[in-house]
Amino acid sequence: MKAQILYGIGNIKYAELDKPVPKKGEALVKVSYCGICGSDIPRIYKSGAHNMPIIPGHEFSGLVEECKDNPSLVGKRVGVYPLIPCKSCAQCQSGHYEMCEDYNYLGSRCDGGFAEYVSVPVWNLIPLLDEVSDIEAAMIEPMAVAVHSIRRAGLLTNKYEVNKNYDNVTILVCGLGTIGLLTAMFLIDAGFPMTYCIGNKDIQKKKLFEMGYGKEQFCDVRYEDTTGFVKSLLGGKGVDYYFECIGRSESYEQAIKSTAPLGTVMLVGNPASDMELGRDVYWKILRNQMTVLGTWNSSYEGRNGRKKTYHDDIQYVLDRLVNWKSANDFALGYFEDKSNGSEAFVHFSPEKLVTHCFGLEDLHKGLDIMKRKSEDYVKIMVKMV
Repeated sequence: MKAQILYGIGNIKYAELDKPVPKKGEALVKVSYCGICGSDIPRIYKSGAHNMPIIPGHEFSGLVEECKDNPSLVGKRVGVYPLIPCKSCAQCQSGHYEMCEDYNYLGSRCDGGFAEYVSVPVWNLIPLLDEVSDIEAAMIEPMAVAVHSIRRAGLLTNKYEVNKNYDNVTILVCGLGTIGLLTAMFLIDAGFPMTYCIGNKDIQKKKLFEMGYGKEQFCDVRYEDTTGFVKSLLGGKGVDYYFECIGRSESYEQAIKSTAPLGTVMLVGNPASDMELGRDVYWKILRNQMTVLGTWNSSYEGRNGRKKTYHDDIQYVLDRLVNWKSANDFALGYFEDKSNGSEAFVHFSPEKLVTHCFGLEDLHKGLDIMKRKSEDYVKIMVKMV
C-alpha cells in the first residue's frame, strides 16, 4: 500500500509498504478520507510523534475490508475513534476513556490514517448510517471534541439535552479554527441565540454566516477592538460563557477579562507555549468567583454491538448529522434571496468547512498551507479513493 511515513521531525515521505495485518480484535480499514488536524503540524515539523517512524493522521473514515472477529462489519462504512484506551486504569474503569492514563492513539502513537489501509480495534469503529457522508465521518472526531467542551461547560446535560436553565446566557467563542467553528456550529444548532464569535479571517466570517450567524455576532480583530466589542454586549458586564479556542497567554487573559462575575471560561485550545496570567487578572478569577474549566478529547463508550443505544459525544454528533439532513430541520443555514424576489433556505453541513482536498501523494501541499498559513483554509482533507 501507499502511505505517508514520518521518519523523524520534518522528514515525512510518500512511500510503499506492506498492508497491515489485523491482530485479534482488529479490523482492516480501507481509508476513504483523512483530515489534517492542527496538531499534525507541530507533530510533523516541531516536536515529532511519540513513536517514529509512524504514519500520522487520526481524523479518518473508511470501509472495513477484513474483520475475523466480526465478519458482519466487512463492507461497512465506518468512522474511527482514534484513542485506544487501556480499559484497566482508574479513568477507564469509571468510563472516562478520554482520560485514559495509558492509552494508545492512532496517528501519534501507532500508525494512522494517512495511508491506504489501517488496522483499527473493532471497539474503535463507528458504524455509519447512509445519511453520513465519508467526509463528514472523517470529521466526527473534531466535531465530538467541540460537543465535549459544550457539555463540560454545562450547556448540554449529561443526557445530551439543551440545559433549559441557560436559555438567556451570552456566549463568546474566541478562535475560529476548525474546533472553534465547530463549537460555534453546535451552539447555534442547540438554540443559543446570544452566541458571539471572535476571529481574524474572511473565510471564518463566511462560514459563520453560512451557519446562520448575523454580522453583529462576529468581531473581526483586524478591524475591531475586542474589548469594545465585549463591552457592547448587554451593557458591558461580560459574557456568561467564554470558549477559548486558541491556546495563547494573551487570549487566556482576554477570556478572563471578558467574562462576567460568576461566569465560566472553557479552555479548549491546546497551549502553543507556557501559559501565564498577570497578578491582576488572576485576582479577577478570585474576586469574581469565576469557573475555569478544561476539556480533553471526547466521550466514547465503544461500539461492540451489545447496546442498543449509546450516550456519548460521538452519538450526539451522529444524531445531529442525520437530523440535519431532514427537510424539516432548519437549525443550520441561511435564507438566500432569489432572482424572482423569493427566498430559499440554504442548509449548512460540516462538509462545507472543507476548503481543500488533496490526494495522498500531495499531502505535503496541505501541510504546507497550514504550516505557512499561505492562504485561507478551515479543514483540509486528504482523499484516498
